[in-house]
Amino acid sequence: MWKRALGGASVLVALAAAAVWWLAPDARLQRATAQNAPQPIPVTPGVVTARDVPVILQGIGTVQAFNAVTVKTRVDGPIVKVAFTEGQEVKQGDLLFQIDPRPYQAALEQAQAAREKDQAQLETAQADLVRYGRLVGPGFQTRQSFEDQRGLVAQLQAAVKGDQAQIDTAKLNLGYTDITSPISGRLGARLTDIGNLVHASDNTALVTITQIQPIFVSFTLPQNTLDEIRQYQAQAPLDVEAFSGDAKTQLAVGKLTLIDNTIDQGTGTIHLKATFTNQDERLWPGEFVNVRLVLRMRRGVPTVPAPTVQAGPTGDFAYVIGKDDTVQRRVVTVAATQDGIAVISKGLTPGERVVVLGQYRLTEGARIKPAPQPAPAS
Repeated sequence: MWKRALGGASVLVALAAAAVWWLAPDARLQRATAQNAPQPIPVTPGVVTARDVPVILQGIGTVQAFNAVTVKTRVDGPIVKVAFTEGQEVKQGDLLFQIDPRPYQAALEQAQAAREKDQAQLETAQADLVRYGRLVGPGFQTRQSFEDQRGLVAQLQAAVKGDQAQIDTAKLNLGYTDITSPISGRLGARLTDIGNLVHASDNTALVTITQIQPIFVSFTLPQNTLDEIRQYQAQAPLDVEAFSGDAKTQLAVGKLTLIDNTIDQGTGTIHLKATFTNQDERLWPGEFVNVRLVLRMRRGVPTVPAPTVQAGPTGDFAYVIGKDDTVQRRVVTVAATQDGIAVISKGLTPGERVVVLGQYRLTEGARIKPAPQPAPAS
């Protein structure tokens, strides 16, 4: 009995379920549509940002000292004093080396003694010439004697002048025994030691000095940029930025000071030179740097992260995100790409949302799922 009752209940439940299924087609359709609908595509969004972007020309440059001097001796003798430490800063006129001055001091004193001797003889001869002149008229002295005496006076005057020249030369040589810095700058390695005998005829340097404040950066750019460079340089000196070898760290900012007067026909480039104050000494002679010559500024132009722009068969394009989180493929024109930023001259306006990463799965009208943190535009 109880088995028949249980079977009847099962039949009633099955009939009720069939009735519900038959009477609710809209619910079935919604469930089927939800199961077959495409899932949103996860992407990294960004925002088109208006900013000021410089128009730059890039090249590779070499840092050069403003002045460089190789110090050598101008007199012979042993070095008796070294008055500096390698690598130190020196001012113009600071003592660097001293050569034994005693032989040159003796030569000066000898020249001074010779002048005093000749000066005394000259004074006596001049007094005799005056007396001879007085005696020639009365006939107590011959004209020949007077002329001879005048010639002797002239000889002694020339001897005194020669003695003075010897004194000046001796003083000059004595001054050369103190070797001083001809410029202000930084010393290099000492190339000779105390006690060494040096000669003016030797081609041996004692030390080198480089002036690094200010300092130059020499670089080249293609010749087809010359007209544009000259045009903007005529308005105001152009800024030149020096970056490290990895082109990421800015070392200094200077001014363009030289546009060379010829173009290198072998390379088709123009030689340029910029001057930097280099107060912090971040530029060093001989260093290779990346150079950016700033021609002008683009004001308030639309910019996006460089990965936003994709290359297609008909040109560059980007995916713009609509309010309903669907994307539209839009053709864009890129004016420049630098430092990971694409400057857009046509196709995008500031404030629009764009897809920065994840474009490889997108199609026109696809629905997207933005990442929680949008990528910055820089």
